[in-house]
Amino acid sequence: MPHPTQLYQHVPDSRWPIVYSPRYNITFLGLEKLHPFDAGKWGKVISLLKEEKLLSDSMLVEAREASDEDLLVVHTRRYLNELKGNGHERDFMGDKRVYIMDVYNRHIYPGDRFAKQAIRRKVELEWGTEDDEYLQKVERNLEKALQEHRPDIVVYNAGTDILEGDRLGGLAISPQGVVKRDELVFRIVRGRQLPILMVTSGGYQKRTARIIADSILNLYSLGLIGPESASVSAQNSDTPLLPPEVP
Repeated sequence: MPHPTQLYQHVPDSRWPIVYSPRYNITFLGLEKLHPFDAGKWGKVISLLKEEKLLSDSMLVEAREASDEDLLVVHTRRYLNELKGNGHERDFMGDKRVYIMDVYNRHIYPGDRFAKQAIRRKVELEWGTEDDEYLQKVERNLEKALQEHRPDIVVYNAGTDILEGDRLGGLAISPQGVVKRDELVFRIVRGRQLPILMVTSGGYQKRTARIIADSILNLYSLGLIGPESASVSAQNSDTPLLPPEVP
């Protein structure tokens, strides 16, 4: 018998497809300010979008915390008690229903040879890779991935640790490059009439909140997200995708 859960909820059509909870923002007597990761960036993103009059509290979907019983549906208790790196790759190892494409600095990630086997399309980058090469490789490889595998949903891990100056990412992508990357991904996926779930993931600079907010504003202005956003294909866009110059 399924266990009782509070995870599922009815979402009115008036709500935006943005899931947020104030509990995402980690505080500990101010010590979080000493950490390189901006533990309050999600709240800052929401505040910036409110300042831009894009949304209000009543338009958000508030996340509900998964209980241990919820997590044990898909994990063992031993798994929950251990810190796992590259967890999604290990979780879906050998599962043909799941296709993982990953774009990363090959010198620092994934660092787990076993987990790396689960990545079906590996897009390996060098230190200091810049916008043009990065965006061309994202576009070309995403197109190929969607030709190889027809998903029911795309989970898009939109990290900002690719940003220039991020010492943990080691790449050199500009703020405009981050915004353009998100636009490329949404155009390609929505152009195939596929649902997409975007998570903001890593990013270790204080300016990432502004960049994420700018990206969301850009996606909205292009009709790629919103309460009733229609699917927009690259072919129907006035903004051309990048030329396929980099293999």
